[in-house]
Amino acid sequence: MTVELTDSNFEELVLKSDKLVIVDLWAEWCGPCRMVGPIVNEIGDEYEGKVVAGKLDVDSNPNVTAQYGVRNIPTILFFKNGEIVDKQVGAVPKSVLVGKLEKHLD
Repeated sequence: MTVELTDSNFEELVLKSDKLVIVDLWAEWCGPCRMVGPIVNEIGDEYEGKVVAGKLDVDSNPNVTAQYGVRNIPTILFFKNGEIVDKQVGAVPKSVLVGKLEKHLD
């Protein structure tokens, strides 16, 4: 399952989460984002209960986007205990994201 993240729920769902959180920062007009989006959805389904997978539309949520200095999309941020532990910029195969995710699972 993938949750929709916003400027208003980001702290609660990401920073205060007791699970590893993968955040897909994307935009509707971004071609590479449309390639990564389904991968993040799959990861959310496959790791349900272990990982929170969320998507944040950068056009609708400028505060989080600016707070983390996101200049290129898609950007995938990996959060653990409210801190960024890994990052991926650009479209990559699912295996790359799963590899990063697995490194940070307890």
